[in-house]
Amino acid sequence: VSLQRLKAAVHYTVGCLCEDVAEDKAMQFSKQSIAAISEVTFRQCETFAKDLEMFARHAKRSTVTTEDVKLLARRSSSLLKYITQKSEELAASNMEQKEKKKKKSGAAKGRRISEEQEAAVTESEDSNMA
Repeated sequence: VSLQRLKAAVHYTVGCLCEDVAEDKAMQFSKQSIAAISEVTFRQCETFAKDLEMFARHAKRSTVTTEDVKLLARRSSSLLKYITQKSEELAASNMEQKEKKKKKSGAAKGRRISEEQEAAVTESEDSNMA
């Protein structure tokens, strides 16, 4: 994705958010204001991306984690609270999915074991008859 497309996407999103606020507060945003907000937002996102990369690198990792994102958000208590809440929800959801997979694979293993036991019983009955 090109830099221009990313900037255009940010500009579009900022425009939509400004429209929502304008309707809610019965006010207007000039095109210049929307452009300025878009530019500041894009630059802040670039800074965030660089900071996240540095946090991961400092921890000798090549992957950004939720802990890096929380560190980035530390100066905004409401944002940090929101990110922490969403992180915990994702962790809980991931645990539930892992448990479901374990149960499914455990049930499949149970069926395989019972099929193997059935085959062994059948074999032993066959050998008894001979």
